[in-house]
Amino acid sequence: MKPSELDAERCIHQVFEAQAARTPDRIAVAFDDRRLSYRELNERSNQIAHHLQNLGVRPDVFVGICVDRTLELVVGILGILKAGGTYVPIDPQYPQERLTFMLTDSRAPIIVTQQALAAGLTVPAKVVCLDRDREEISRAATSNPLTEVRPENLAYVIYTSGSTGRPKGTLISHRNVVRLFGSTQGWFNFDEHDVWTLFHSCAFDFSVWELWGALFHGGKLIVVPFAVSRTPDDFRRLLSDEGVTVLNQTPSAFRQLVRADETAASGPALALRLVIFGGEALNFQSLEPWFRRHGDQRPQLVNMYGITETTVHVTYRRISRADTSGSSVIGVPIPDLQIHLLDPERHPVPRGQPGEIYVGGAGVARGYLNRPELTSQKFIPDVFSSNPQDRLYRSGDSARYLPNGDLEYLGRLDSQVKIRGYRIELGEISAAINTHASVRDSVVIVSEFVPGEPALVAYLVKRPEVAVNVPALRHLLRERLPEYMVPTAFVAVDRLPLTVNGKLDIAALPAPEAAPARAPSELLTGTAMERGIAAIWREVLKTPDVELDQNFFDIGGNSAHLAQVHERLQRLLGREISITDLFTHSTVRALATHVAPQSGAGSAPSDASVRAGRLHSALAAQRRQRSGRR
Repeated sequence: MKPSELDAERCIHQVFEAQAARTPDRIAVAFDDRRLSYRELNERSNQIAHHLQNLGVRPDVFVGICVDRTLELVVGILGILKAGGTYVPIDPQYPQERLTFMLTDSRAPIIVTQQALAAGLTVPAKVVCLDRDREEISRAATSNPLTEVRPENLAYVIYTSGSTGRPKGTLISHRNVVRLFGSTQGWFNFDEHDVWTLFHSCAFDFSVWELWGALFHGGKLIVVPFAVSRTPDDFRRLLSDEGVTVLNQTPSAFRQLVRADETAASGPALALRLVIFGGEALNFQSLEPWFRRHGDQRPQLVNMYGITETTVHVTYRRISRADTSGSSVIGVPIPDLQIHLLDPERHPVPRGQPGEIYVGGAGVARGYLNRPELTSQKFIPDVFSSNPQDRLYRSGDSARYLPNGDLEYLGRLDSQVKIRGYRIELGEISAAINTHASVRDSVVIVSEFVPGEPALVAYLVKRPEVAVNVPALRHLLRERLPEYMVPTAFVAVDRLPLTVNGKLDIAALPAPEAAPARAPSELLTGTAMERGIAAIWREVLKTPDVELDQNFFDIGGNSAHLAQVHERLQRLLGREISITDLFTHSTVRALATHVAPQSGAGSAPSDASVRAGRLHSALAAQRRQRSGRR
């Protein structure tokens, strides 16, 4: 599709419909062994749209969508837009409390979901189950529905973390999205030969770029199963098998893919022509292993700084191998956006000096849902524009202009951070921690136990004569927060240190300390397989303490750690296992029982058990050696 067609006053679904009319028989979307052509995707989403219109969906009517990452997710989102509605994405992985808040706050009168997920949607709304109601939906017309929706109407509401403990919904219009692709097409030249992945959660706005980047241009969209997205080896294999050409990744996810690619020396080649980064700060040095294998011409690597409130992406910077010795450069603004670096009094800073990023232009959102005061604080009048209706979004990010005109990203100015691509308000985590009966006060910071891998650390001031039960606290947080917001480590302190100005003195907080090192044999007795698994957990989690019945996630594990455990465990076993087994069997005892070969009494130990014993012994020797050096 030409940039001029994407600049036209069209809605998202209208751009898709035009593409479907041009290439009806091309494959539009694939999941496992299922495929839908552009005609099939258009007709199936039309049936959902007609069904939703019969239920009262009109422009700016919110429709929640809580669907597993399958073909049905794409069909459902497109159906909501075609009906004229605004989709509110709800990730099924979210805890019940957060899910309920989002649906209650949005007051969505209708929810599109699946029967297996419907029981968790305890809000007063009409529930449409794509599987249960399939027969009724299939009787609806397959023609494009008529609607009064306009480019200025809302396309979606995506919730991001909130500093007060309340997530906030960002209001994005059809025009915001369509112009993004028109204004960037000159850089990327997307076309019908491109194959994309839908790797990210629909509740993360990177998914907007993935969805419409493929479907606006006649490309093919590969929906990545959740388990594959958490298994770098399997994901790398999928990229090769499907001939993916456009890959969008957070730097954290890409680091895992780089490791998988290094071990696939004899595997099939990748067809990538573009790797586009977003979601969090990129450490350019981490790309050196990739450049050694692939060079910097094909695929081209691109760094894009982005904000949910300014519609996914803000800047563009192509990366070369020469950049690996430099800082986090985010490049130049997208042509229809403006970036202003301002001081605390909102005056422009001199070139080379740091300032806060303010973004103006066609990507700026309408504001926040049900948060007029916060909207007025963050979306301010654009004093650089002659149009009094124009707004600047105050990002809270710091940057400076380099001599060549590129922007260098310097970090956050407040307590908001990005972990694995997700934007997190540290205050929201503290607010949840402080509801625990044993905690009087808390603060959460970002620390790097492993260079280049930021992790959350919570410092707790407990109430007098009350012990903090960390597993219970983790359980509480998992009921209220997504997994990526649960701290990796908890540190008890008598008080939170302050500077002379009365601000938190982060430098005075004690470093998280591991428990005194003990020989693993003193810590855990069991089979060779149990000892081998425990050794892997200790290595990945950087902890000396692992017990047979401790839950992996209760001792600081997260999905990124799980991918590393999965890789090491498969090497240990000498065979493939599903990463979902690690979610299901999340203690050493349960996992060892599940993966250990069944053998009769007195039989020779398996190769895997022998390898497990050797791994346990080797790591124990390393531990004793380090202890001796101390």
